[in-house]
Amino acid sequence: MDKEKLDKEFEKLWNEIPLLHSDSEKEASWKQFQTKTFAVKKPKFKIWRYVSAAAVLIFMLIGTGIYFNRSPLQDKFYLTSNVIENRTLTVKTVFLPDSSKVELSPKSKITYANNFENNRKIEIDGEACFKVKKDKKHPFQVFCNETTTTVLGTSFTVQGNVQKGVTVALYEGSVQMNVKAQDKKWILKPGEKFMYGNNIAEVAEFNRFTDFENEKLSVVSDYIMANYGYKMTIPKEYDHQRITIRINKKEDLKTIVQLISEMYNLNFEINEALKQITFR
Repeated sequence: MDKEKLDKEFEKLWNEIPLLHSDSEKEASWKQFQTKTFAVKKPKFKIWRYVSAAAVLIFMLIGTGIYFNRSPLQDKFYLTSNVIENRTLTVKTVFLPDSSKVELSPKSKITYANNFENNRKIEIDGEACFKVKKDKKHPFQVFCNETTTTVLGTSFTVQGNVQKGVTVALYEGSVQMNVKAQDKKWILKPGEKFMYGNNIAEVAEFNRFTDFENEKLSVVSDYIMANYGYKMTIPKEYDHQRITIRINKKEDLKTIVQLISEMYNLNFEINEALKQITFR
């Protein structure tokens, strides 16, 4: 086959391949490629033309979304991944396929493979708080820059960027930290944070609680508004009620509301659409 005919066959194959196609279609397309391009008759063109043909094929595969490079997200090749980005000015709540909860901070994004329930690996750029569903058979791992957080517990935050490094703060449970090309492991306890930057890793304590001691209930209301974005409405007779309470800074909003309702024998209603909590 001369160069002109070869170019025509390439062009024809290119136009026949859709943007998204099944494995059977890809296999059929490949067989067609082999049959039409590399016929039994010995080709007369030189080796550089083989290289040229291979390059064309690679670009065709990239165009259809097939990637042949390994990523921390998967142990096997995968076709597509999910990218969730928070372009708003407030925290965005995301529920992963395994029901784990992610509170994604502004200007942050996460990436995970389609088979996440069986391959619970996630990459983060920015900051997020994770509340992980336990699954002993499928470890939950978060990759940020050169660090890997393996979840042995439930609630933690990851914050990372190229300039400042990575900080992982544990609020509940237990996590294991690893750094690329290092054999050492760090097991964090609640109230500990792992910091990595400029090839230096260290663990320090932090205050994971917010304490209210004999404060007005309205002060707790302001805290909920500032940290969760929900307005809390209470009966007027409770305006000057005092409360002493310790709140985990990453506690579920409903848990806090439930606790307040039990302390004052009140019923409550959470309006998700209006982001409003009403006590009666």
